[in-house]
Amino acid sequence: MNKGQKRNPTQRRSGPQGKGGKKPPLPRYRHSPFGWLLIAFVIVTVMIMFRQLQSVNKIRWDEFVKHVENGHVDSVTIKEREIIGKFNEEGIASQGDKGKASFLVYYNPEVHKQWLGSGVLKANGVKEDSEPPRTWILNLISMILPILILVGIFYFLFVRNLRGGAGGMLMSFGRSKHRLQSKDRVKVTFKDVAGVEEAKEEVAEIIEFLKNPKKFQRLGGRIPRGVLLIGPPGCGKTLLAKAIAGQADVPFFSISGSDFVEMFVGVGASRVRDLFRQAKENSPCIIFLDEVDAIGRKRGAAFIGGGHDEREQTLNAILVEMDGFDTNDQVIVIAATNRADILDHALTRPGRFDRQISVPLPDLKGRLEILKVHAKKVKLSPDANLERVARGTPMFSGADLAAIINEAALAATMGNKDFVETADLEEARDKVRWGRARKSRVIDEHDKKITAYHEAGHAFVQSMLKDADPLHKVSIIPRGPYGGVTFALPEKDRMHYTKRYCMALLEVCFGGRIAEEMFCDDISSGAQADIQQATNIAKQMILTWGMSEKLGLISYEPDAGLKDLIYALPGEKEYSEKTAEAIDNEVKKLIDEAYKKAKELIEANKDKLEQIAKALLKYETLDAEDVKLILEGGELYKPTVSDLLAAEQAKTKQAKTEQKQQQEPQAGQ
Repeated sequence: MNKGQKRNPTQRRSGPQGKGGKKPPLPRYRHSPFGWLLIAFVIVTVMIMFRQLQSVNKIRWDEFVKHVENGHVDSVTIKEREIIGKFNEEGIASQGDKGKASFLVYYNPEVHKQWLGSGVLKANGVKEDSEPPRTWILNLISMILPILILVGIFYFLFVRNLRGGAGGMLMSFGRSKHRLQSKDRVKVTFKDVAGVEEAKEEVAEIIEFLKNPKKFQRLGGRIPRGVLLIGPPGCGKTLLAKAIAGQADVPFFSISGSDFVEMFVGVGASRVRDLFRQAKENSPCIIFLDEVDAIGRKRGAAFIGGGHDEREQTLNAILVEMDGFDTNDQVIVIAATNRADILDHALTRPGRFDRQISVPLPDLKGRLEILKVHAKKVKLSPDANLERVARGTPMFSGADLAAIINEAALAATMGNKDFVETADLEEARDKVRWGRARKSRVIDEHDKKITAYHEAGHAFVQSMLKDADPLHKVSIIPRGPYGGVTFALPEKDRMHYTKRYCMALLEVCFGGRIAEEMFCDDISSGAQADIQQATNIAKQMILTWGMSEKLGLISYEPDAGLKDLIYALPGEKEYSEKTAEAIDNEVKKLIDEAYKKAKELIEANKDKLEQIAKALLKYETLDAEDVKLILEGGELYKPTVSDLLAAEQAKTKQAKTEQKQQQEPQAGQ
């Protein structure tokens, strides 16, 4: 037990009697699987015998003779000292409401043999079924054989599968559930991984160690035993681990952290030992533990039950196994997590996971390379602009970019196109971020007007502020839960967020609500997401980034690690009520200032915003060039949605007419 850790008063010691004179707790008897099976078998047997006894009516000999003489017996089977028979309908009725179809009567062969052989049964229409005499050996076999068959089935189904510790658990609970990919099957290499160049360079020496370990042993260096990949979901941590195995040409053991933990105590530790044993037998190799935070959380208050917790036992087993590596054991453990802040320090100390490699969200160059890797699998149009897509996908992970390419390929296929075009890529990007466009949704004209002015307000403020990201396009076609959307196209990846940029974001957020208020004489719930986004930005500026002169350079954001402790109450603050009131005032001050600036900007250019809204009502979607033309006072001429639909219908009708004309000469011939 760690120093200072309080022992749970409900825990008991399982050792001998201590010096304090306390008696050890009495051991509790626990049935083994065999015991439970035997109890179940006895209960079922007793129930079957009881039911059989209830279904048979025991009668005396004189009653049997009376039933035979009255013609109530249908058939009998005469055994050595008993007669089993069946009543006919009259016999059942003669017994009343509780009449039974079968009966059993015991007789004395020496006394009643003459009566049975006198032909009375045949004379009264009783069928006699003879049964060959059975010896006591056959009787014994008939009683024991069902039990032997049941025990044999239980043995072959369960007992033969008892393997590996885990407290004697059934089947293969103690075996590791890893997925082994031999070096012949691991086809992923560094050519398939893009956007994480620094991480690839950092793991290069691990690959060299797996290929040529003697090179490192010559100078006495020790290769890291474990590598921890840290990054947001979808950034390629699993893909990078597979690429390391494929590049080094070694087997790859893959298992998730949740696969270790079961409802039975001790199974996780047994699976850990089994996994590392098989890995050492197949060295050199790589063990990949995905989502290691499922079992690697900090020990302490977060573990209910102290040292008897299943996750803690599994974690202890991993720590012991990683300490047991020799220099000659060519086994590299790679783990991946997106919650490195909650991992136990014993797991991340030198000697276990020596090296922590960050796998962040890709930057502009990385996104372009990732798009190129996935674009190799589809037929891309020569004029497709992947760089434009990369610029318009900030904060997208590698998995999101792969989904964009796949969605674009599906859209091009449904459109009967020969290649994936830029329009398909942009539509796929919008679909991945916001959801599918609901073009068939019937929208009320008043709601459509509110949406048009709302999005026109966003687009206008976005276009007029030099500190904001450039406008990409604006649309009033519903997507997902949104009635309309305004897209920005960042010119670069931002490493830092300046106060001017944050204030510009706040002004853009309030542009929609201000436009509704000015042009629709009312406000709507459409600004819900904008208000929430603006509030989050303002709180981040005050609590984390120290952008308030009144509060100063103090971080008021709670520690991320405290959120995961069991005693951390929701909403608990680390500052006084007076400070909380000052924070609320500063947040409101920032929001009011941004709202005031955006309103002044729109009031000075009401006619331009109105032109953008009218163009949205007519064309439904405007790109940055269209908005720029309107702001410069030009006239916008392009086909509307109705024109495009009419042209598509005319094209389809013409194709059907030509097909019909071609079929008529063939029919005449």
